[in-house]
Amino acid sequence: MDNAGMKKGIALKDDWPGYSLDLFSYPEHYHEDIESVYIPHGIIMNRVERLAHYIMDDFADNNNIMVLCVLKGGYKFCADLVEFIKVLGRNSNKYLETRVEFIRLKSYLNDQSTEQLQIIGSGDLSFLRGKSVLIVEAIVDTGKTMKALLKHVETFEPKMVKVAGLLVKRVPNMAESLTDYVGFEIPNHFVVGYALDYNEYFRDLNHLCVISKTGKMKYKV
Repeated sequence: MDNAGMKKGIALKDDWPGYSLDLFSYPEHYHEDIESVYIPHGIIMNRVERLAHYIMDDFADNNNIMVLCVLKGGYKFCADLVEFIKVLGRNSNKYLETRVEFIRLKSYLNDQSTEQLQIIGSGDLSFLRGKSVLIVEAIVDTGKTMKALLKHVETFEPKMVKVAGLLVKRVPNMAESLTDYVGFEIPNHFVVGYALDYNEYFRDLNHLCVISKTGKMKYKV
């Protein structure tokens, strides 16, 4: 596999059931609410470190990058990714200065993506003008949300824009081409943890887990 292919993520098979809950530590109050540990925290961290290497290589001609973190689900991925970039820079002759800004998007209700994208907070991203931008998002599926965000970002005339997604889902018309750096390509399962939520629950899980039917019903709005 070439370098570009490796940036497109570790593909989990459709029949991958995840790991038994008995093998890992997790908040006990979620015992009936998750089916399995889909991707353990240690594997997530190792993959994020690898993505940091790719980003350092691709932005080698830049002294700094503007990191645009998509809240809320992307905050842990963004924090860990930026920290790995800093560590790599301190241990090499190339230090990539990172400035992190935040934007909050809302497009899900329960476990379904809605047609309407809401940008919560300031939509003024004029500070991106002329900058090299890295958008950091937790999960990309159909790409409707990311396409809308990219269109919005481009209106502020950045120098370049790349997208890092922790997860890309295999769904009809999946948006793989929108994402330059992918942690994992997964089947169309609704996963929670590592700051990904279901109606604001489960963000405190360190692992990525598959939510159970019981969990969906308990926290449904």
